[in-house]
Amino acid sequence: MKHWLPTPYMSLVILVFWLLLNSTVAPAQVLLGALLAVILPLSLRAFWPPAGRIGSPAVIAVLVARVLLDIVVASIDVARRILGPERELEPRFIWVPIDLANPLAVEALAGIVTLTPGTLTADVTEDRRYLLVHAFDVDDEQAVIALIRERYEEPLRLIFPRPPDADKTEADE
Repeated sequence: MKHWLPTPYMSLVILVFWLLLNSTVAPAQVLLGALLAVILPLSLRAFWPPAGRIGSPAVIAVLVARVLLDIVVASIDVARRILGPERELEPRFIWVPIDLANPLAVEALAGIVTLTPGTLTADVTEDRRYLLVHAFDVDDEQAVIALIRERYEEPLRLIFPRPPDADKTEADE
């Protein structure tokens, strides 16, 4: 089974998104989506880093719900601030320290920050220890950092545990 579905979660996501994009569960679309769900991961697996073990599905569900709620709340907040006086806005770039060893966790964190209205991941340092985040309106830089680390980084650490070779240094190789 691992030979045909090297990344079963990715295959499931491809199938679900295919059906959502087509707004139908017609047998032909389900078949085509299933075919894409098998072919795409097989043909692209050389480009993906190894995911390792994925953590608790319950933590994943909580994180997804949290992100969706934050997107709605941030959308309302950004709309309110845009309609208010422009001089009261304080946009700023912030370096957010992160402690995620798994490269997929770092990518997920950068994506979550970008998905949330009012923030954008502008850069990730080469050593994956900092995100450069542009925030639309910053009253307290440390509060923004704490929010990102507590709400998103902590669950991602549980979802994407430290890979076994993460503690290796370049001298070990």
